[in-house]
Amino acid sequence: MSKPLRNINIESQEKLNKLDRLAFFITKKVGSPGFFLIIFLWTIFWIGWNILAPDTLRFDPYPAFVLWLFISNMIQILLMPLIMVGQNLQGRHAEFRAEADFEVNTKAELEIETILLHLERQNELILKILNHLENEKGSKNVQ
Repeated sequence: MSKPLRNINIESQEKLNKLDRLAFFITKKVGSPGFFLIIFLWTIFWIGWNILAPDTLRFDPYPAFVLWLFISNMIQILLMPLIMVGQNLQGRHAEFRAEADFEVNTKAELEIETILLHLERQNELILKILNHLENEKGSKNVQ
């Protein structure tokens, strides 16, 4: 009997350390429409506030928005390496999944071949039985 199939998703999750899990989580969240919407709204609010608010309440004056650029760059500097690590992990997971799919396909092919051979043998036996029955029926009709 063949060995049981592996659940590659569980195996991959078990192999991840804490930093890998963090990178994977951030990659999934940053690559979402929700994150884009948050950044977009934050940027619109920031720029709008610093253009439209009274001069005494503006904290990052138009047109430079130096503080906004600094914070945006810091976010990028912190997120980019984690996103790259997460993408590498996703690539590795895809390779493991492809290997598991290949194993499953190979096992399925072998099992299908076995079943087909079994069916061919059954067909041969059924034909022999039919021929035998026809021969018996024919010999009874002759007598």
